[in-house]
Amino acid sequence: MALFSSATQRVPEIAHVPKHIAVIMDGNGRWARKRFLPRIAGHKKGVETVRELVKQCVLLKVDYLTLFAFSSENWRRPTEEVTFLMSLFMEALKREVVKLHQNNIKLLMIGDRSRFDANLIAQIEASEQLTANNTGLVLTIAANYGGRWDILQAMNKMQQDVPQLTGFYREDHLTPYLSMAYAPEPDLFIRTGGEKRISNFLLWQLAYTELYFTDTLWPDFNEAAFSAAIQSYQQRERRFGRTSEQIKASSA
Repeated sequence: MALFSSATQRVPEIAHVPKHIAVIMDGNGRWARKRFLPRIAGHKKGVETVRELVKQCVLLKVDYLTLFAFSSENWRRPTEEVTFLMSLFMEALKREVVKLHQNNIKLLMIGDRSRFDANLIAQIEASEQLTANNTGLVLTIAANYGGRWDILQAMNKMQQDVPQLTGFYREDHLTPYLSMAYAPEPDLFIRTGGEKRISNFLLWQLAYTELYFTDTLWPDFNEAAFSAAIQSYQQRERRFGRTSEQIKASSA
């Protein structure tokens, strides 16, 4: 699988449609509360939104879609909600993976799997294996994932593999060990639900990503809301440290 260099090392190709979109799907609980429903109803509705977003990304020919499903900090939530989220995760994998495979979508999971039970780990591995050779959209689910964890696990793996590098490291030494070394850095980051922070998500990879925040709660993030995010991205000038004059001259 090809490795991609970072935007701090070279200017990436800039496309009209983002090649890689990363999303924090926030607002399920508030969506349910507004309707006097239990929080779990919001999470169930959120799965439907994921399905529709995947369809839109396929239509737009987005290459990579990365979704933050469960952070390493989400274990702090009430036990009953965490238990439900784990069962929903398992159920969604079983139900959706065949559809993903039929549509040539490759499914990958990133994050620390050590806290998942054996059945969920087995389902994750089976889902990845089933779709491993697909060549369409690469759908990555970040579960029990944290950006700081990612950097630390990459550093530990690098030190184990190349101990002779001790004391002198470059970006290109570390990059192959990051969880998403198989993908270019995100062009567009979307967070729903009104919060304006990245919450320990892809800390390394978002260095030059265009950030888009919306008050729309995740279950309400429909095709129109997604189109608004894409249009916002298309109106931005991605300079990567250069001046506007340099960009105009290079495109002339």
